[in-house]
Amino acid sequence: MAFKMKGFSGLADDSPMNCWKGYERVPGTAKGAKGSCRKSSPMPKQKGGGTTKTCLPAAKIRSMSESERNKLVRAKKKSGKAGKYRRSSKTNVKGARKKGSTLRDWFQKEDWRQVNNPSKKCGEK
Repeated sequence: MAFKMKGFSGLADDSPMNCWKGYERVPGTAKGAKGSCRKSSPMPKQKGGGTTKTCLPAAKIRSMSESERNKLVRAKKKSGKAGKYRRSSKTNVKGARKKGSTLRDWFQKEDWRQVNNPSKKCGEK
């Protein structure tokens, strides 16, 4: 028995057989019957595609030495090439955030730039 509720998107929209998202239809079962849907096989881990951009507030980039910036950029590029999405925690930057600032302040009020090319904003190519 399938329930249809207005505005409810718990069911997979592209499936004509109304299994939940992440579930697939069991062949040979009646629609809505107990055991008619099973968990889909897990998605394989994504390889590669790690990001290589390193962004920080412009004020922090200006306060860093050339060697600190290069170390940070190299670490990010190395981890991105290896397919990782995070660089080594050894390259974490201290003092990039002002005391008492919220996450909203951090993203909306500060000018985020690419560390390897501060003339470009964080999302630019």
